Amino acid sequence: MPMTPTDLLWLFFLVTALQPVFKQRFLEASRQRLIARIERQRNSRVILLVHRQETMSILGFPVFRYIDVHDSEEVMRAIHLTDPKVPLDIVLHTPGGLVLASLQIARALHKHPGKVTAFVPHYAMSGGTLIALAADEIVMSEYAVLGPVDPQLGQYPAASILKAVARKPVAEVNDETLILADQAEKAMGQVRESVRELLADKCPPEKAEELARLLSEGTWTHDHPITYETARSFGLPVRCDLPTEILDLMSLYPQPVRRQPTVEYLPIPRRYEGAGGHRG
Repeated sequence: MPMTPTDLLWLFFLVTALQPVFKQRFLEASRQRLIARIERQRNSRVILLVHRQETMSILGFPVFRYIDVHDSEEVMRAIHLTDPKVPLDIVLHTPGGLVLASLQIARALHKHPGKVTAFVPHYAMSGGTLIALAADEIVMSEYAVLGPVDPQLGQYPAASILKAVARKPVAEVNDETLILADQAEKAMGQVRESVRELLADKCPPEKAEELARLLSEGTWTHDHPITYETARSFGLPVRCDLPTEILDLMSLYPQPVRRQPTVEYLPIPRRYEGAGGHRG
């Protein structure tokens, strides 16, 4: 029976509606194949902690992802499924998140008997840095960055709350701000102690103490980028020879786009072709 124009129209709408589903399944299958290949090459367990800004399909406003307790549960489950002697490779691409969840992941990695390597292809800020500090080795791309781990209370840095309160007589500070300052002091002390704990087997005690204070006490703004060179100058166990497979893996986590792209290029390598050619 030949298809009518109405049938073709319905078929078009059906294919259009299912296209995002097929694309997502294809990406998931491609990621699984590449993860399996990396695991075979490195004889390790590969865990990815990747956060992208997502866009709601109906209203179109951005939803920012961050490290939460669901992430910590999933990472700890993956570690429990891994033999203690098997190395762990964790790929971090995150702006940070809840201190509780980040510390749970960091401590689980820190206690794993096998070697733990943190790969940072682009950035691992705040809680992501806390997790990276738990690894035996941090492998960054040339332009990747880490960040300070100073705690934030609501929209304010804990260190800034304490400095603001210290500049006023107590009688001029309201009770709510004083309570906030008390919480800020406790939060900074807890994060400082946690960083010292994670660095205890990588640095001498005095160096671990120095780095714990530097990273947790508001030395910089919370989004300050710590480059590979800076991390190395701190004495952290970092390298900058990120495997190409890790970057290939990140390309399979595309940023959801529902507007005109702001960065565009031909996604192919360009090589220098000599004096008679052109530069690519």
